[in-house]
This record gives sequence, structure tokens and C-alpha cells, in this order.
Amino acid sequence: MTSAQGAEPAKAALREALTARRGARSPAERAAVAAAVTSALLQRLARVRVLAAFAPDETEPGHGRLPAAYTQLGARVLLPVVPEAGAELRWAVDTGRLAPGRFGLPEPVGPRLGPTALGTADVVVVPALAVDHQGIRLGRGGGYYDRALVHARPGAVVVALVFDDEFVDRLPALEHDRPVTAVVTPAGGWQDLPAGR
Repeated sequence: MTSAQGAEPAKAALREALTARRGARSPAERAAVAAAVTSALLQRLARVRVLAAFAPDETEPGHGRLPAAYTQLGARVLLPVVPEAGAELRWAVDTGRLAPGRFGLPEPVGPRLGPTALGTADVVVVPALAVDHQGIRLGRGGGYYDRALVHARPGAVVVALVFDDEFVDRLPALEHDRPVTAVVTPAGGWQDLPAGR
């Protein structure tokens, strides 16, 4: 673990650089990446009964394909809802209809479930700006997923979606950071990480 004093500025600088690089990616690259990560995910999720995932925004891997592709699984799919107040994600069952929520993020339309609904998921697909080979995930800095993953059931697979150049050797980590157990990249597909072994 890195000291909080050194990690926070390093994380902020990385977030800024990675966000800028994502914004510069072409629509053609984003479409190809969405197809590749969707295919890799669907292959590995074939037997999942309950999936917690997210609806990627236009800069994230999977945008334009996910979560609609999850309907092929026949699983119950939970999507996050960022509450108007507070910092703990709520969940809702994906019915195929999304609307802009807090911060403009797409979220499901329908009844809200509490934070502990995440504990019913076999697999949790999370967003990330980068992931390292030990499973440390760099998010956008709000801490929503680190707080949410406290509710994941023991043994649940937690997988992050990133572009190929965002799967890196090492990221700064703090005590509260929750590691992922797998990563999906366009070229590498699904890769299990040490946290999941």
C-alpha cells in the first residue's frame, strides 16, 4: 500500500491523463473495443444467475453494447443508481430502459433496491480508468464502487473493463481500495488476477 499523502496526488494525475486519453479515442476504436469486451464478457458469464454491472458512458469500454447484450444471458441484471444524496450506490433491475441519472450517468428506470442488493450477484462488473496486475483498480475518485463492494458476497467475481493500455504493471493503492479479481481488455479478453486466485 502507498501512503495516503503520496497516493492521492498520484491518483489524481493518473485520472486526468487517462480521462484525456479516453476522450481522444476515435468512434471507430470505441466501437471495436465495445464489440471485443462484450464478446469476452458474454463467453465467461454464460452460467451467471445474478449479474451486477453498469451502463458504460460514451468514453468507457462497452459503450453502445452493454448492458443490452446481457439480455442474452437470461440472468437477473442489476445496474447501479447514484443517489441524489449520499455516496452509497443503490441498485435496480435492468428492464432495458435507461435514463440519465446523477452526473448524467445512465441508470435503470424502475424500483430501487438498497445497497445490500449487490450481495445477491455472482459476478460484479465494475468501471475503471485503469487496473494493475495485482487487481488494484483506479476509479474516477468518488469511492462509490469501493463502498459498494463491501456488500459483495464472499467469492463473488469482480471484473473491471479497461482499454488495453489501461491494464498496467502497478497503480498507487490505499487501504480502502477494493481489488478486482479479473479484468477484461479488448486484446487480452478475460484475465483472472491474483485477488481472484
